[in-house]
Amino acid sequence: MNLLLKFWSSSIGKKWLVALTGLALLGFVMAHLAGNLQMFAGAAKINAYAEFLHANEKPLWVARLGLIACFLGHIIATLTLVRMNRAARPQAYVLNRHVQAKISTRTMALSGLTVLSFIVFHLLHYTLRVTDPRFRTVAEGGQLESVFDVYRMVLLGFQNPLLSGFYILSVALLALHLSHGISSVFQTFGLESKRSALWMPKAGRFLSLLIFIGYASIPAAVLLGFLK
Repeated sequence: MNLLLKFWSSSIGKKWLVALTGLALLGFVMAHLAGNLQMFAGAAKINAYAEFLHANEKPLWVARLGLIACFLGHIIATLTLVRMNRAARPQAYVLNRHVQAKISTRTMALSGLTVLSFIVFHLLHYTLRVTDPRFRTVAEGGQLESVFDVYRMVLLGFQNPLLSGFYILSVALLALHLSHGISSVFQTFGLESKRSALWMPKAGRFLSLLIFIGYASIPAAVLLGFLK
């Protein structure tokens, strides 16, 4: 037990915690995207998907609590790691490393805080539905008579150019955050080699780009009139 506590209290332990929680959150981001893309399959499909989720309320809340734990663990471990690194390095070294760092690395804190604020707003907007009274509607007809009309809610939300712009900017920063984080996971787990060091950053950028395109395509399609 003492060895385990000593490991988690070390910088290496913090890096592992950041990496593991980051992977869990990445899995959620991709699963959430797969669900969101059902907007392109039509109202019946996305509304039925939403009804399926809410019909399994207990497992859904277990997943939500797990995500909250991962999110808090990710933030706390990251901030603690930053504090430990700053305390261990001379100021001149920190400044020199800051100048040499890549854009994605230097903006990890900024992108992370922006993504955090976006998540809070996103929950208030689409999950708790407290930002627009028009969202409290139901689908009409057939078996979907009692299903909340997620399709119409998303359309109404993204018809606002400012909201769509904020959403697209936020997912762009999320992609920037992930492009660095994905490749860093391999380094943390000691899986990096001379060969993998060549393709890991590219793989991280490619996956992050796909995630950005997927999420941004929905508000873009609403604004351009492809979804109506």
